[in-house]
Amino acid sequence: MTAETSIRSNSTPAVHSVDEFVFSVPDLEQARHFYNAFGLDVRTEDQALALHTFGNPHRWARVLQGGDTKRLRWVTLGIHAADEARFKERLAARGIATVAPPAGADANGLWIEGPDRIPLQLRVAEKSSPSQPAPREFPPQSANAGRSPSRSKAQPARPLYLSHILLFSADVDAARIFYEDVLGLRLSDKSGSVIAFMHTPHGSDHHLIALAKSNGGGLHHSSWCVPSFDAVGQGTQQMAEAGYEEGWGVGRHVLGSNYFRYVRDPWGSYAEYSFDIDYVEAGNTWPAADHPGEDSLYVWGPSVPEDFVVNHEMAG
Repeated sequence: MTAETSIRSNSTPAVHSVDEFVFSVPDLEQARHFYNAFGLDVRTEDQALALHTFGNPHRWARVLQGGDTKRLRWVTLGIHAADEARFKERLAARGIATVAPPAGADANGLWIEGPDRIPLQLRVAEKSSPSQPAPREFPPQSANAGRSPSRSKAQPARPLYLSHILLFSADVDAARIFYEDVLGLRLSDKSGSVIAFMHTPHGSDHHLIALAKSNGGGLHHSSWCVPSFDAVGQGTQQMAEAGYEEGWGVGRHVLGSNYFRYVRDPWGSYAEYSFDIDYVEAGNTWPAADHPGEDSLYVWGPSVPEDFVVNHEMAG
């Protein structure tokens, strides 16, 4: 019996993936330009944009048009078919009622109101979160010849998959408990009541969902795995050349260990290039801890932008 099979058979049910996140923006063409430049495979789908990664059939996100500012509309969480009935029982036991899906969403699965009134859909889906550590590509050893790619031949950064999303919350502790107790996620690390990182026991990167303190709900950033440190740098350059110079990084996180570059999008939130994040294997126990504030963000890198944790969805 594999660790994944054992988890599905013997433990409480747990979501296995962020199957999709959906948000709206005032201008779809602006979003198309941003995410094309970022290196995603952006497709038009039913008057919306579908965000894919090249070479992967999964749809990671959708961008709808509407409103005067960006808004997180809902998050779809993937579950195994064998867990659907157990989730129904768990929701009933905790007095959590199902709700109608938001406008434009499909009615499949189980819809509930999550922390900060974010609609959550629990839907049977194939596991899209990684089942092994992310690829790690490094330059070859020195061999009496140059090893850097030529600038004229360097390829643009193209993310491999969605690593995680970070959500704003008015009460990080209450939201964390909900995601743990109701949805089966497990704490990886946290820093007081300001930020928390959670993984799935089915195997995922150090965090599948993270939470940051704010005055309400919203999407702070989506994080996308790239296979090398060079790809982080290449992404930084290609976004600057496309007109998106603002952001944070390059740097290295303490919690998660990944190298990063956050690129500020046109709506004040971020898309992150992430390389070499920690991985939590299915069935393994991560040594979760409560870390001091100075360790909650980074080991090295430029100073954090003043408005890095401003929730522009609430400000708008």
